[in-house]
Amino acid sequence: MNKGRLSSFQMIKDDLLEKIKAGHWLPGETIPGEESLAVEYGCSRMTVNRAIRELASEGIVERRRKAGTRVALQSGRSAKINISIVRKEIEARGATYRYVLLENEERFPPEGVRAKLSMKEKEKALHVRCLHFADETPYQYEDRWINLTRVPSAAQQSFEDTNPNEWLIQEEPFLEAEHVFSAQLADEQMADLLNVQIGAALFVIERRTWQGADTITAVKLSHPGDSYRLVSRG
Repeated sequence: MNKGRLSSFQMIKDDLLEKIKAGHWLPGETIPGEESLAVEYGCSRMTVNRAIRELASEGIVERRRKAGTRVALQSGRSAKINISIVRKEIEARGATYRYVLLENEERFPPEGVRAKLSMKEKEKALHVRCLHFADETPYQYEDRWINLTRVPSAAQQSFEDTNPNEWLIQEEPFLEAEHVFSAQLADEQMADLLNVQIGAALFVIERRTWQGADTITAVKLSHPGDSYRLVSRG
C-alpha cells in the first residue's frame, strides 16, 4: 500500500486495524503518535486523529492523556460476548469460588482439536481439565487445549493455584475470538462431574482465540443448564 497516497481516515483506520490483527503491535503496546502517523500516511494530523478515535470507540485501542495510544489488552473481543474470568463471575454472584484441577498433561491432540488449533500432526498441546465451583456446587467444567507452539510458557504452569482461564487472560491477550453455543444432554461422565442427572440439559460454550495467525487455545465449557445465565452488553 502506498502510504503517500492515503488521505481518508477510513483507509488509515483500516490499515492500522490490519497491522494490529497481524500482531505488528501487540496488546498493551503503544502505537506511533499522531504526528508520526500523519507523516507516514502523508495526511493531516486531524485525519489520523479521527481514525484513531474510531478505533478507540470500537475498543481496538485505548487513548490515555500524556501516555499515548496503545492496543487494547483484549481488543479483538466480540462487542457482544466478553470473555470473563470465571472466578470473578462466580464471586460477583455472591458465591464462594473453588477450583479443582483434574488434568494437566502434554498430549497429541485428537484430529478435531488439532484442526481447531491449526497444529501439525506431531506437535503436542497442553490438555487441561478442571472444575469450577460456586458455593461447593459445580458451576463449570472446563476442557481446554493450549497451543504450546504459540504459548510455550504454559508448559511450565502447574495450574494448581491459578486456573487456565485466568492465567491466559492475564498472560496471553488475544485479538480474535470465536464462540459456539449449544445445548447438550449430560452423559454419564458429565453427570458425575457436574452433579446432575444423566440426560440433564447442559449449556455449552466452545471457544477459540487467536493472536495474529496463531490459535492460542480451544476450550469447551459445560454448565448445568438450570443454573447458568449468559449476560452480554453490546
